[in-house]
Amino acid sequence: MNTTAVAAASGYSVQQVRDLEALGVIPTAARAHNGYRQFDTTHVHAFRAYRDLAHAVGPAEARRAMREIRLHPPGRGAALICRFYTTLDNEREQALAARLALESIRAEAATDAEAKEGDSMTITELSQALGVKASALRFWEKSGLVAPDRLSTRPRTARRYTLTAIREARITAALRAGGYRIPEVRRAITAVRDLNDVSDSLAALDARLDTIAQRTLALLRAGTHLAAVIESTPMAGHADRHVA
Repeated sequence: MNTTAVAAASGYSVQQVRDLEALGVIPTAARAHNGYRQFDTTHVHAFRAYRDLAHAVGPAEARRAMREIRLHPPGRGAALICRFYTTLDNEREQALAARLALESIRAEAATDAEAKEGDSMTITELSQALGVKASALRFWEKSGLVAPDRLSTRPRTARRYTLTAIREARITAALRAGGYRIPEVRRAITAVRDLNDVSDSLAALDARLDTIAQRTLALLRAGTHLAAVIESTPMAGHADRHVA
């Protein structure tokens, strides 16, 4: 099929077809004796795969993947796509952990509302309020989970926990009590810190989870087309060796 036909079949414009070929998203088209491009069904699969893959992982990463899967044996191409599923699942788990963390401190929202912005607690006061040892708070600080203000640069210096640090300590305490490991808690804290407005964070996390779900569905839609592209690579008939 010619450029116009493959554009109609893939849903791209003629210029987009040329641009995506130049970017290496699709295999280079064959040329007829008159110099016109000639496409086949593999190109249509590549275009359709790229459309959904770009939605799932972003255009730049999708372009890189479409180029990579044609340079390696099928096993490595499939492994690359599997990593996208893993990445999306990790994003989902992080958002769920953050949501659980915020729900776990919802009961204490009134305490935050009554507190003034300038209020803070010492490490002793906070450890007593949370029912944890001061050494645990120091360990959480070292692990990047809680960020108190330091009043001195000397060893064992005094710490003051502002409202933000107190909230992070509450989240950490709640998740640790629920059996979450430090890396999992760190993902939750990072997600919470990324939210601009903590008061609307649950709605923001629900929106993020919905976006992740839509991206995952896009990746699933791309799957059949990606399989066709991977199986059409010149190396498809050879066994994979030394797959990383």
